[in-house]
Amino acid sequence: MIREVLRMGDGRLLRRAQPVEAFGTPALAALIEDMRDTMRHLTGAGLAAPQIGVDLRVVIFGGGPSPRYPDASVVPDTVLINPVLTPLSNEEEGGWEGCLSVPGLRGWVPRWTQLHYTGFDASGAVIERVATGFHARVVQHECDHLDGVLYPMRVRDFSRFGYTDVLFPDAQVADD
Repeated sequence: MIREVLRMGDGRLLRRAQPVEAFGTPALAALIEDMRDTMRHLTGAGLAAPQIGVDLRVVIFGGGPSPRYPDASVVPDTVLINPVLTPLSNEEEGGWEGCLSVPGLRGWVPRWTQLHYTGFDASGAVIERVATGFHARVVQHECDHLDGVLYPMRVRDFSRFGYTDVLFPDAQVADD
């Protein structure tokens, strides 16, 4: 089922989400299915459970080329529950980000270039990966939602933050 995505200003987006305690349940499977349906419907690169009003540490991302980021590499289709992110260096790289909870806007956001992440899939099996590039950016962006952080909170230079159609008037960039 396609769910409504909460928008910036809704206090539920600012909370720290609760850990998932039980894996392999019908309720968790239904949540993940709703998240996938919603992300695909809106052509998102990822989605966090808090964005649809569910206070759990669940994110999904990847699954194919993203129309919102046409030049980005493909990110593996992932369900990541109770994630832990560890940067592998202090090196950061800036990049344009948008968000389904901040529609119509983009901002230049610094992110770690390399990170190690762990967590669980829907059945409780351990996931452990190293991510770089766009993959690392998407993981950080989605996991920020679990801690009540929206990407505009990470923008350092507000001369590089604005409406998508103004920043990129000639581009075929999907509206967020």
